[in-house]
Amino acid sequence: MADLSKYRNIGIFAHVDAGKTTTTERILKLTGQIHKTGEVHDGESTTDFMEQEAERGITIQSAAVSCFWKGHRFNVIDTPGHVDFTVEVYRSLKVLDGGIGVFCGSGGVEPQSETNWRYANDSEVSRLIFVNKLDRMGADFYRVVEQVKNVLGARPLVMTLPIGIEDNFVGVVDVLTRQAYVWDETGLPENYSIQDIPADMVDDVEAYREEMVETAVEQDDDLMEAYMEGEEPSIEDIKRCIRKGTRDLAFFPTFCGSAFKNKGMQLVLDAVVDYLPAPTEVDPQPLMDEEGNETGRHAIVSADETFKALAFKIMDDRFGALTFVRIYSGKLNKGDTILNSFTGKTERVGRMVEMQANDRNELTSAQAGDIIAIVGMKNVQTGHTLCDPKDEVTLEPMVFPAPVISIAVQPKDKGGSEKMGIAIGKMVAEDPTFQVETDEDSGETILKGMGELHLDIKVDILKRTYGVDLIVGKPQVAYRETITQAVEDSYTHKKQSGGSGQFGKIDYRIKPGEVNSGFTFKSTVVGGNVPKEFWPAVEKGFKSMMDEGVLAGFPVLDVEVELFDGGFHAVDSSAIAFEIAAKGAFRQSMPKAGAQLLEPIMKVDVFTPDDHVGDVIGDLNRRRGMIKDQEAGVTGVRVKADVPLSEMFGYIGTLRTMTSGRGQFSMEFSHYSPCPANVSEQVIAEVKARKEAEKK
Repeated sequence: MADLSKYRNIGIFAHVDAGKTTTTERILKLTGQIHKTGEVHDGESTTDFMEQEAERGITIQSAAVSCFWKGHRFNVIDTPGHVDFTVEVYRSLKVLDGGIGVFCGSGGVEPQSETNWRYANDSEVSRLIFVNKLDRMGADFYRVVEQVKNVLGARPLVMTLPIGIEDNFVGVVDVLTRQAYVWDETGLPENYSIQDIPADMVDDVEAYREEMVETAVEQDDDLMEAYMEGEEPSIEDIKRCIRKGTRDLAFFPTFCGSAFKNKGMQLVLDAVVDYLPAPTEVDPQPLMDEEGNETGRHAIVSADETFKALAFKIMDDRFGALTFVRIYSGKLNKGDTILNSFTGKTERVGRMVEMQANDRNELTSAQAGDIIAIVGMKNVQTGHTLCDPKDEVTLEPMVFPAPVISIAVQPKDKGGSEKMGIAIGKMVAEDPTFQVETDEDSGETILKGMGELHLDIKVDILKRTYGVDLIVGKPQVAYRETITQAVEDSYTHKKQSGGSGQFGKIDYRIKPGEVNSGFTFKSTVVGGNVPKEFWPAVEKGFKSMMDEGVLAGFPVLDVEVELFDGGFHAVDSSAIAFEIAAKGAFRQSMPKAGAQLLEPIMKVDVFTPDDHVGDVIGDLNRRRGMIKDQEAGVTGVRVKADVPLSEMFGYIGTLRTMTSGRGQFSMEFSHYSPCPANVSEQVIAEVKARKEAEKK
């Protein structure tokens, strides 16, 4: 069994853009988990593995990463700093034993820093402080330390001091050991030297060291008495006292550096080992009865106890359905049967993995202190207790308040419906305080949250992260366009306005592509009629036009373009000329190729009592639905059908009327299908009218 004293379950949290993810990346680099450090601004970081995170350089979900440092196992969670994902921080803090609060050297204690700090206080999580980005313009370590005192009401215990500032920041002084760590200009974390303290810093270092020692020995009466009598405590005694004070939240060891420049991180990792608690050193989780009252029993952190774990995050990713759990007691082996004490159902553990952000290692066993993910669990939600079927227990649950406000939303842009549905589904799974339902009468999407600000933030997420603009009212359907015929055509772009002009001629074939192929391009040009250096420009021009079709401006699906000939001018031809030619060619040829409007078809699953089956099927047929299957059950019938999304608005109200309130349905996107002529004409006319109205 692993030595639990060598475990550290920690979170990294802060205000957005304070450098949490970069700090995590440096930890992984130093501990050997990654060989090439990913940069947030390059979209390569290991823990920001969602596409939106990589694009924006922010952390949205809490990514779990395991690594090792000086014989200790770190389970690290890189939590989001945006207030819109505060629930992620709350959930993470519930299962962590310690944390690193990252503060920007120039931004200082920012709003989300306060929120995270308050949550950490509520969860009684021991913390280190890392003042980051001291190489940034306007950085001031000492100002941030004062803000920690005044804004957070916390007691920072300064452990390192910066050598230089902004562009001249070169390293840190370890106040405890009186050593200076100076990095060279290579940017490599291992390229540092240990030197004497700069002469102009000696007095400051001694002053901070005296304050550190006085604060530390408060944790040991005998040591404090000896210190008052003039006896200098050993470094090991000071560390022991700092560890105790950190665990008891008496103070917070404070470090400084630049994660991006790889300066100061080793001392932070050493501090995680030296000062943050092991799982066995934190108060054990209380066990609750059915009414939610404490029983007096606790989940003792030991592999010898019966299995007890808390599910703290549910996530669907490219690996499948993952249930993140913190194991508090006992062991878990692959193939074990465990009980969900909330549902009363048992499940067999088929696979469990140790997460490495966007990678994972298969596990055969895990034990108390581990943070792992179980693959493919059913009927498990955030806050559920998983335990030994022979010893049913309930851990203190995560309690999320009920929503108090709601708004109706619809996608503003033409492609918004599909994206909105997918995005909201993900957001609901991620945030238990955010709920969605379909209005019984109007069929509108209703978002429910904790307040006006909460919902404003959710709308902002839909806009920023998922690219969906929202307005109140009936949702607009996400139609698409495509072509139905192959066309061979030619287009010439020629512009003469004095001096060098523009010239590009392309001969091409455009035809329907394979379903779900998107846009494909190939060149079969032989000879130099269209020089090879201009082929990418032709492809770029065609591809850019796929965003807006010629019928009603909807995105275009499944088109294949072949460039087979053309012409160029030695002086006037350029990449931009051929790109413009390709755009003109698209507009010219798409109508000739039988442009067609596509509508989203939804996979609809309806449950109805037996005596209303005929009404339900008849109504679905009137909505242009295609019945796919019927399944008779004990209390009713499930009807499965493919139905155009545009026909499903207000369906919940109709269904409840038909079934006296007993019918239920679910709906998900299935595929795109050609619109009937009358529907296509109506949609195109509505879009045209809307655009005309927008011009006025």
